[in-house]
Amino acid sequence: MLRHSSNADSNSTHLPLVRQLLSLPEPLLLGLLLFLWLVATSWVRPLSLPDEGRYAGVAWEMVRSGDWLTPTLNGLPYFHKPPLFYWITAASLSLFGNIEWAARLASCFGAMLSAGAAYLLIRRWMSHSISRWYLFILATMPLFFGGAQYANHDMLVAGFISMAIALAADALLSLQAAQPWRIQLLGGWLCAALGLLSKGLIGIVLPGGVIFFWLLFENRWRVIPKLFWWPGPLLFFIVASPWFLLMQQKFPDFFHYFFVYQHFQRFSQSAFNNAQPFWFYLAVIGLTSLPWSPWLLARWGLTRRNELQDISVVQLRSLFWFWIAVITLFFSLPTSKLVGYAIPVMAPLAALIAEGLVLGTKLGWRSKSALVFFAAGLCVSFLVAISLAENVSSKVLAQAYQKNSAPNEPVVFLQTYRFDFSFYARLHQPSIIIDKWDEPIVKDSWPKEMADAARFRPTVGEKVLVNMSDIRKILCDNSVTWVISPEGYYIQSKELKSIEPVASSGGYVLIKVTRLLPTLGCKKN
Repeated sequence: MLRHSSNADSNSTHLPLVRQLLSLPEPLLLGLLLFLWLVATSWVRPLSLPDEGRYAGVAWEMVRSGDWLTPTLNGLPYFHKPPLFYWITAASLSLFGNIEWAARLASCFGAMLSAGAAYLLIRRWMSHSISRWYLFILATMPLFFGGAQYANHDMLVAGFISMAIALAADALLSLQAAQPWRIQLLGGWLCAALGLLSKGLIGIVLPGGVIFFWLLFENRWRVIPKLFWWPGPLLFFIVASPWFLLMQQKFPDFFHYFFVYQHFQRFSQSAFNNAQPFWFYLAVIGLTSLPWSPWLLARWGLTRRNELQDISVVQLRSLFWFWIAVITLFFSLPTSKLVGYAIPVMAPLAALIAEGLVLGTKLGWRSKSALVFFAAGLCVSFLVAISLAENVSSKVLAQAYQKNSAPNEPVVFLQTYRFDFSFYARLHQPSIIIDKWDEPIVKDSWPKEMADAARFRPTVGEKVLVNMSDIRKILCDNSVTWVISPEGYYIQSKELKSIEPVASSGGYVLIKVTRLLPTLGCKKN
């Protein structure tokens, strides 16, 4: 009887909470469920290299140095990307500590923005039922699901691009319907500014391109001047420009490096990594939206009799097509291509699939729900497969360093730089990287990133980027130095090969080197 009473009390305690959740407005309830779905597995795997380790490492350096203005990588100014992702991640690390899901929270935030953008458009102008299925479909697309749990800039900028497009479109549809529209337009300009601060010029170029070509297709080019209602561009300038102007004032070569080299040259030249054929993104979009992509055919199969005739619905549908086409074509033009660049088209793709699923098939809600659970299972299986396959994390090395090192014992990287080590080991100072820095670096690689960064702060660069000829001097400067090296180089090194590694992981070793090591030949003090 006592056990039964206890269970009854427990159930009665939880029932009010369940009722409160179910009584939430639908957008809030679905948003909460989406957030929990994305966050629930974001801690499962360690940070991937190089991207996740690099970007989480930059955010950690903001926390450890207290300088949130200049992004740095191993103490060197790092201007490959703008700072918004680092700011959000640094705030998350400050609140929750150096754990994986905290490092990925900015991407989850971007996913929520991306999902919410098309959801609100569909809910207002098309159908509540389609908006619900849109969220279920988008949440269980592998690329969207994985991107929301990957700590880089792609999902965050996709979120702001999506919101900028959705708010601008809502403003134009509202203007057409003689309803208030200026607040939405200001929101679109704000999101474009935040997109610029997330990953650069695509934050404004892509939303602008989608809206421009959509209006031309709809023969509404006469309303284009209204998009430039003066408070919008002013708000954009106020939000987006201060950081760029401050960096140019502090580092005179910043504008050329960030805009000319990192934007225009990377877009127009083929000397960078990840060269892929023109059709690459068509394959990526089709494969990474499985099992839902075949249901896009149902959208094509809709007859005029099935389609809703409201002009705003027809225009919204054409917006989704242009949203996909413009962004896909833009990223298909350069030779260098990455899978994550396709993330901004997932939201409109899910919207069209949802319309086809709801209006173009005779499936009941049970069959549709079974599809959702099947797709969710594929997402989780994909995550587990990646977790089992990846074996490059420095987490094991960092834990061994924390366990065995004394305070102020430095870490030196020998012919490598492990981006995630600083994050996991919570290093409070930049590390020396010993490599062949006196040789020219042409290939797009981590040594080139470091060498480029050193140009902005040469005095620090001279201290942390050390040539191989000075290896003995560096290892003799401290009574104990911890060295991280590729296992193959460590075995061949006449100075280090006699030392037993403290830890090894993913082809790399952690070695404790003392000044008294005979092979170093350090001078006695």
